[in-house]
Amino acid sequence: MSFSIPRHGHRHRLRVGLLGGSFNPAHEGHLYIARQAMRHLRLDQLWLMVSPGNPLKPADGMAPFAQRLASAQKIADGRRIIATDIEQRLGTRYTRDTMRALIQRFPAQQFVWLMGADNLLQLPHWGNWLWIMRAMPILVLPRPGATRPALAGQAAARFRKHRLPARSGLCLPTAAAPCWILLPVKENPASATALRRKIEGVSS
Repeated sequence: MSFSIPRHGHRHRLRVGLLGGSFNPAHEGHLYIARQAMRHLRLDQLWLMVSPGNPLKPADGMAPFAQRLASAQKIADGRRIIATDIEQRLGTRYTRDTMRALIQRFPAQQFVWLMGADNLLQLPHWGNWLWIMRAMPILVLPRPGATRPALAGQAAARFRKHRLPARSGLCLPTAAAPCWILLPVKENPASATALRRKIEGVSS
C-alpha cells in the first residue's frame, strides 16, 4: 500500500529524508542510501518518492508507474522507510514544485533532500536549481565515477561555503538552508540500468 498524504499535513515534528527517483526498478543501492541516511542523520522516516515521470529521462524503457512503485515497496519496510506515490498525488514532476508543495503541506517537518553525487553534478541543468539548493538541507551520497567531478562542479563551487562537515550530519535536518553535506560512505555500484539489462538478459 502506498503512503497517502494527510489532508492537513502531519502534526508531529519529524526528521524526514526525501529520496526521489524513477525507481526503474528500485534496487539494493536505493536501500543502501536510505539506510545510510537514516543512520547518520537519525531520521524518523525516509520517503522513497516514486516519480510519475522524470522530465530529464526518456520515456522509452520506463516501466509503468504502478510497477515502479511496487518495486519500491519491496525494499521499504512501510514504517520508517516508506515507498510513496506522493508526487503523483500532488501532481508535481519537477523537484522545485515537489519541494514547494511539501514545505507548504508539512510546515512542521524537518525535511532533508537526498541526492547522489551524479545529480549534484547535473543540478545546474535542472529548473530553478539555485532555489532548490536554498529550499531545504541536502544530503549528497557518493556515486561511482561522479563524486570527484561533482565536488569540482558548478553547484558545489557555488555553494562551497554552505557545505557542512560530514560530522554535522545529526544537525543537518535542523540546519537552515542552504546547507549540504557529502556523506563519506562507501560507494554502492548498483544501478537500475544494470539491473534492467540483467533482467532482460535472463528473460531473452
